[in-house]
Amino acid sequence: MSAAPKDRRSNNNVQSTIDELRDRIRYHEHRYYVLDSPEISDADYDGLMNELKALETANPDLVTPDSPTQRVGGKPREGFVKVQHSTPMLSLDNAYNQEELREWARRVEELAGKSAVEYVCELKLDGLSMALRYVPEDHSSKFSSATTRGDGSIGEDVTSNLRTVRSVPLSIPAATLKKAGLHGAFEVRGEVIMPTRSFEQMNEERERRGLSKFANPRNAAAGAVRVLEPNITAQRRLDFYSYFLLDGGRVAFDQQWEALDALSRAGFKVNPRRKLARSFDEMWRFISDVEAERDSLPYEIDGVVVKINSTSLWQRLGFTGKAPRWAIAYKFAARSGVTRIEDILVQVGRTGKLTPVAALAPVSIGGTTVTRATLHNQDEIERLGVRIGDHVMVERGGDVIPKVVKVVEDKQHRRGTREFHMPTQCPVCGGHVVRTEGEADHRCVNANCPAQVRERILHWASRGVMNIEGVGDALVDQLAERKLVHNVGDVYDLTQDKLLTLERMGKKSAQNILSEIDKSRQLPFERVIFGLGIRFVGERTAEFLAEHFGSMDALIEAATLGDEDEAREKLQEVQEVGPRIAASIREFFLEEKNIKLIERLRAAGLQMSGKKKVRGTQLAGKTFVLTGTLERYSRDEAKRRIEDAGGKVSGSVSKKTDYVVAGAEAGSKLDKARELGVAVIDEKQLEGLLGQG
Repeated sequence: MSAAPKDRRSNNNVQSTIDELRDRIRYHEHRYYVLDSPEISDADYDGLMNELKALETANPDLVTPDSPTQRVGGKPREGFVKVQHSTPMLSLDNAYNQEELREWARRVEELAGKSAVEYVCELKLDGLSMALRYVPEDHSSKFSSATTRGDGSIGEDVTSNLRTVRSVPLSIPAATLKKAGLHGAFEVRGEVIMPTRSFEQMNEERERRGLSKFANPRNAAAGAVRVLEPNITAQRRLDFYSYFLLDGGRVAFDQQWEALDALSRAGFKVNPRRKLARSFDEMWRFISDVEAERDSLPYEIDGVVVKINSTSLWQRLGFTGKAPRWAIAYKFAARSGVTRIEDILVQVGRTGKLTPVAALAPVSIGGTTVTRATLHNQDEIERLGVRIGDHVMVERGGDVIPKVVKVVEDKQHRRGTREFHMPTQCPVCGGHVVRTEGEADHRCVNANCPAQVRERILHWASRGVMNIEGVGDALVDQLAERKLVHNVGDVYDLTQDKLLTLERMGKKSAQNILSEIDKSRQLPFERVIFGLGIRFVGERTAEFLAEHFGSMDALIEAATLGDEDEAREKLQEVQEVGPRIAASIREFFLEEKNIKLIERLRAAGLQMSGKKKVRGTQLAGKTFVLTGTLERYSRDEAKRRIEDAGGKVSGSVSKKTDYVVAGAEAGSKLDKARELGVAVIDEKQLEGLLGQG
């Protein structure tokens, strides 16, 4: 699928309108469930689905088995083993106001033949639904598998990734099982989420590394669960909240409230913010209270799930075909508002990324006055068709920065007249702004840019770069605030007198810092390259550049050749330097202010040359993947030895892999190698290939 189908719902032909709606919904389901890259908000998606439901209800003869209303969700994405669920993981019907929720409760009580029904109210976490299976083993229950919801009937096996989520118990002792009233084999269903704080930290880290940020915690959690490398999942700091318990494919307790208590006793994380309501009024009070505190919660929610407490009533009420009658999701109103774009400003981030921000006429959204909203990049502005002076719908989700959703066009709100284009010079420092081919973002490439000073100095002083102990967040904040440093070159102009003007800085501490700065002058040339903060140039690439060119002058000469194609070709002669990295290196060295910074560092005594290193050729053209724990070498040592012999080390197994080196407790990479028929060798065989055996 390439582009969303155009909206032609003005057509009077009902069949044509229904077909068009189905196509649009399928497209957006594919973007949301398969690609993890939605183009519209949840509220807009719900609007499309509700319109289709209404048309099909009025025209039941036009309902088809493949309509989006007749299934749960999108198909599982490719790349993981498909698993059949023990019982379908169905979606829930939605209620959007008090009247719709009251009508559902009335129907429930009527079908149940009771005037008083107990309801369990639980927060509707905005994450990824998951089914965990446990099997008996050695007088305990062991975590056996994890399966995504997928299309409701078939999901994806993501067991290795869920093992990294710390709130998922890997083993439950027999005594704990007995206390919880559970048997050896059972299934737990729940939601994988990314807490707001983890989401913010991850996006900050991605911005520092020059990567695009995730739009919201839900997308970030889904992306983390679906990566092929469990270590990446572990880095995302996910959480798992359980809310459903099955034993042999059936509900395990007579009451949902008992099941939640049992899960908690068994060691699972169960959201404490829940309510056993004995009337509609109690249920509504809980929902109102939760909506009021929504913004203060440490995770994203988009509503409250209400279930009948008695599981025997579940059996009597049954299902509508795609959803249970005994549960409903009350969806909070979208936090949005309409206002006018008074101007579009440009912010420069800590990595040099330029972000257009809409300056808005103040509008109240979710109890907060909003005056700014991100427009992300020039492509997004063009996609939305935004102009200065437009009235736009702005949406705010939890602690996520407000964003412009769409332009509002009607008789009341006329279109703006001023188009916006990204500047060619940085609004902070006047440096060159570039947009690398194939990327959406514009960036300032001046390493002296004041907007980037803090992150660049922290990177320069970090352990893997110049290893200047004592130069951390607090010190750099003070140095920048008092304008004692404007770039990394200023670090070498610091004196004891300057440092003593800082808070909590004594003579001994100042002298220690100056001593650390002085030691950094002796670190090898590749550290200087790495410390410059060139986009996409990490530690290993910096080493390859230093080994290939031998000096900063030679590197600059190659990068700044008058013929751009020739320059990129010379740079791509370096191992692991492809078109994107070559373009980034050239952009950096073409900025005159960066050359001046390098001259300052040279004058300060930093190492600007090193010995050219000739790598071996016995493993030239061979690609290796390392998995498990090696006996004689660390992972980094083994990688370095392979690369020194001319080989390449990859992080994932593919048909292009020549060897998988398997140590103790080898993981999924070993299974993948066997599946693809890739040669698997041990540490001793690797030494033989290296000529050490």
